[in-house]
Amino acid sequence: MVSLSEAREEPVAQLWKEIDNIHAGMLGLVGSTLPMQPMAPYGDPKTNTIWFFTRTDGELTEALRPGSRAMFCVIGKNHDYHACLSGVIEIRHDRGKIDEYWSSVVEAWFQEGKNDPALTMLALHIDDAEIWASTGNPLKFGWEIAKANTQPEKLPHVGEHHHLTFA
Repeated sequence: MVSLSEAREEPVAQLWKEIDNIHAGMLGLVGSTLPMQPMAPYGDPKTNTIWFFTRTDGELTEALRPGSRAMFCVIGKNHDYHACLSGVIEIRHDRGKIDEYWSSVVEAWFQEGKNDPALTMLALHIDDAEIWASTGNPLKFGWEIAKANTQPEKLPHVGEHHHLTFA
């Protein structure tokens, strides 16, 4: 269950923890007609970058241009955390990052392993994010809904929402 106090007090640290805890999120290019697609994220909080393994011949990779912006959507494992991150995305064939994040799961997608000529990475440099953390407590949720229904001027307060800006 997501911590609402952490969402209030340390939203950036919580965001990176949530990214580390998911298997995939949805990645898409801003302004593109391509659908968002599931991608496994590898977060680097020191540089505010999310890395993705991909293929050089993939639709998303082929659609990238210098300065392209992307959005990455996260839904926490317990469905009580949501985030939408955006930033500049670029193709980066970074051997160090390939080695750092390589696993048997990644290897399954590339027939020639780390030497597959179609292997590359995308680096999404996060500069902006919105996060929503909501209570998993059904009693609190029910109480907030009941209050809002009896006092129409009040909206239910079932969690935390923050806008984050990264340098």
